This record gives sequence, C-alpha cells and structure tokens, in this order.
Amino acid sequence: MKAVARYLSYPAVMGGLALTLVVLAASGVAYWPVFPLLVVAGMAVVALLERLAPFEPDWNRDHDGDTRVDVLHLLVSHALIQISVAGAFGLRLWVPQWPPLWPAAAPMWAQVLVTGAIMDLGLYLMHRASHASGFLWRLHAIHHMPERLYWLNGGRRHPLSALVLAGPGLTVLLALGATPIAVGAWLGIMSVHLAFQHANLDYRLGPFRHLLGVAEMHRWHHKRDFEDAQVNFGEVFLIWDRIFGTHHDAPHSPARGEVGLNEADIPTTYIGQLLWPLRRSST
Repeated sequence: MKAVARYLSYPAVMGGLALTLVVLAASGVAYWPVFPLLVVAGMAVVALLERLAPFEPDWNRDHDGDTRVDVLHLLVSHALIQISVAGAFGLRLWVPQWPPLWPAAAPMWAQVLVTGAIMDLGLYLMHRASHASGFLWRLHAIHHMPERLYWLNGGRRHPLSALVLAGPGLTVLLALGATPIAVGAWLGIMSVHLAFQHANLDYRLGPFRHLLGVAEMHRWHHKRDFEDAQVNFGEVFLIWDRIFGTHHDAPHSPARGEVGLNEADIPTTYIGQLLWPLRRSST
C-alpha cells in the first residue's frame, strides 16, 4: 500500500480530478455544488493517504491545537475561492458583451491551462513579494509558522495574504473575460494540489518534480532558516522558479524539526493570528 501511495497517489488523484473537472466544465455542468464537492472529496483522499503512508508520523499528530486553527483557516480560504468564482460568473452577467480577448472558442482543457498559467504566474510573483521584508511578509508568515507540514497547511493563509496572492491573477483573468467555469475548474485543481503540496505523505513524482510544486520540492520552501526558504515559490508549476532562478532540489527534503519559523511571538489562536500582522505593522 505504501508503494502504491508513493508512486501513484498524485498522478491518480490529481489526474483523475483534473480530467473530471475539465470534462464537466466542457459539458456545461453547473459549478455549484458539483465542483466544490469534488474538491472536498479530493482533499479527503489526501488526508486519508497521509494516514496510510506518512512522510513523518509525528506530523500526523495535533501540535498545541493547531488542527482546529488550520480548519478555520481552510474554511475561510475556500470561502474566498467561492466568492472569486461567484465574482467571475457575476461579472459575465453584468458585462455580457465582453471584448473578445479570451479564447472562448478553444477547447475547455486549453482554457483551463491558460487560466492556470496566468493564475500561477501572478501567484509566483506575489509569493516572492510576500517574502520581502514588511507588511506582506507579516501576513504571509502565518503560513510558514507551523512546525509540521500536512494537508491542511495548504489553506493556512491570512485572508489578506490570500487576496494579495491571488488578486493580480484573478484581475487579469476577469479583465480578459475568462470563461467563469474555466476559472472555477482551475481553482478546484489548484486547491487539491495545495493539499498535496503540503501533505505529510511519502510520495514521489520522479523527474516531474522539477515541473510541479509537489511536497518533496515545497518542503524546502518551509525550511526553518529563512534564508534557506527563498526557493520553490511556485504554487502549481515550478517553471517560474526555473525562469527566475529560485528553483532548488536536493536528495532529502526537510523533515521533523527543520520546518517552521524562528519567530516565537506569533499567536497560536485563529483570531490572534488574524490580528498579529496588523498589530506588528503599527509598532
């Protein structure tokens, strides 16, 4: 079972989910409730796989109540995603005669890929900006605080940080008149990928790890020493890290005791984590 999880979990789950979402989008199936339910199912599979083949057994245990806080972060993050999708559909209704800038006649798989490329580039650029000193880093530090990596970490983001990260890409897509269902399909794919990206799962992707931001690559981004974490910013694709010189690989990714932050004053409660960056910015 561990061998199956190691080599087949990501291609089977992500490949199956992506294919299903693209086919449903092309066939005209309504986004709600089908797409969000498939995303929830995909995340549940990742959570189950963590129990079957953990990368670090200790990371499957609650650390000072962080599971409850991470659930709250995930719920808020995915509420923002649903609001974004609703905005894409709503804007299309308000401005039905959109300029013909989006390849609406292209196959749905191509539209989803274009959506993904635009979103991912925006996320990469804002992710790097969030690691610069200042207010953006304080917002983003909440994501790097945990001393364990598991599937819920993918949604651990300050709401303002989530808006900063996704805002530019979504703005470009809306300005181009992107097909709303293509945006929704990509956001669904990305959501489950982020669960895999932070998963406490001993899985491998072979040479494809240089193209996709999977866990064995992304753990370097969470390395405790801040100067060592300025690598592998890509959310889904690592092509941007290749182009801009932030790609990093090594035989063994960081494990227990090697991830987290040296900062000790970030609160452990959800409300405390929401207020911490705002309080720090005023001092």
